[in-house]
Amino acid sequence: MAKIVRRLHIAVVAWAFVLVVSMGGGLAQAKVFDPKTFTLDNGMQVVVLPNRRAPVVLQMVWYKSGSADEARGKSGVAHLLEHLMFKGTSKHPNGEFSRTVAEYGGQENAFTSYDYTGYFQTVASDQLEMVMELEADRMTNLVLSAKDVETERAVVLEERNQRIETRPSARLREQANQKLYPKGHPYGRPIIGWRGELAALTREDALAYYKANYTPNNAILVIAGDVQVAEVKRLAQKYYAPIGAREMPARPSLLATGPIEGGETVLRDARVRQASWSENIIQPSLTNGPPMRVAALEILSEILGGGSTSRIYRALVIDQALAVSAGSYYDQSARGDGKFAFYGSPRPGVSLDQLADAVGGEARRMLSEGLKPNELAAIKKRMMADAVFSRDAMKAGAWTIGGALAAGHAIDDVEAWPERIQAVSEQDVLDALQAVLDEPRRITTRLLPQETPNTIQDGQGTGS
Repeated sequence: MAKIVRRLHIAVVAWAFVLVVSMGGGLAQAKVFDPKTFTLDNGMQVVVLPNRRAPVVLQMVWYKSGSADEARGKSGVAHLLEHLMFKGTSKHPNGEFSRTVAEYGGQENAFTSYDYTGYFQTVASDQLEMVMELEADRMTNLVLSAKDVETERAVVLEERNQRIETRPSARLREQANQKLYPKGHPYGRPIIGWRGELAALTREDALAYYKANYTPNNAILVIAGDVQVAEVKRLAQKYYAPIGAREMPARPSLLATGPIEGGETVLRDARVRQASWSENIIQPSLTNGPPMRVAALEILSEILGGGSTSRIYRALVIDQALAVSAGSYYDQSARGDGKFAFYGSPRPGVSLDQLADAVGGEARRMLSEGLKPNELAAIKKRMMADAVFSRDAMKAGAWTIGGALAAGHAIDDVEAWPERIQAVSEQDVLDALQAVLDEPRRITTRLLPQETPNTIQDGQGTGS
């Protein structure tokens, strides 16, 4: 039922922007999703994205509260509560929410991130009122027993076993995050929680988090699909507007200001069959970075490592045959600092040192030689085209705008994306690359097979 969303490698949290295309087939003056929005008297923001390609509707409720908002020593409570939200209310007890949605042929799920928690349902458009009533009810009327908490806590502990303890790459990521962020920073702890703290969570802990954060003035309602704005407004007034607001303190800044440990994290495990390397580097996000620098970093990531036509992939995987995979990515949507990363997995007989040197070499070559003729224009065109094609997906706008608003950004930040991308110059991209290479706040990771008497020295990929 529940999902943990990590910004590092989940595309749905990365903004999938969409343009409005002119009748002539060219790119019109940039609009993005062109949402209709209003705010209820209790402070709940409502966003409507009509899309009549199919007679279905998506309801999403995003709470501006995630694992980064947990009290110290209570890690994992945001995700545990996400599970518990399906237990029921006095009006709809014992899992009735999920059974009702399923009986009408709908689908539902939920997710927890560092910066927000979300719940969503996809149903036939004539069932929007049904899911609105159910979701509004559990926003304020959740009923929990100690047994409920005990049961779901065991489920989440097993989820931690499966997702982290038994997965060397996840354990390595968990260890690396502790070094990339200052001690005690919430991005340095896992969304699912530390095992000891998670195992100690109680019914009172879950209810305290619920009462502190699950309130309409801390939530965004996004409705996408075959709907009329007026009908959404009527239903929102009927079901969500009566819920009273609670005073919410300002969310603290998550920008990292203290020193970090940095350095390198190495993990060896017998279950590793393919060695891998990464370098994660703190960079500005849309929260704290100049918009043009953020746009330049997006383009930089695409040019250097954004897929099979990127510089790093072509050089290391195709031309030099040093790697089975290699690339880069940039996370700009965080409430705190952003992150730029390089990664790769070597071919047999190639050391991780060789791989890292080759990735760095491609970055430095780009810095010294500049961009190729038309390279920037081609990347912009591809980014815009990918965005246009995503318009047909009903979920794209809901995920994009909901995630942006829940992380503290504005609809204007989304709507202005095409202009920002189009305005980026070659020098902007090279300046962004120089900033990435110069940034001292970074962590290198190495994932390796368990050493045996026949293992080549540290850094050699086995490929087995």
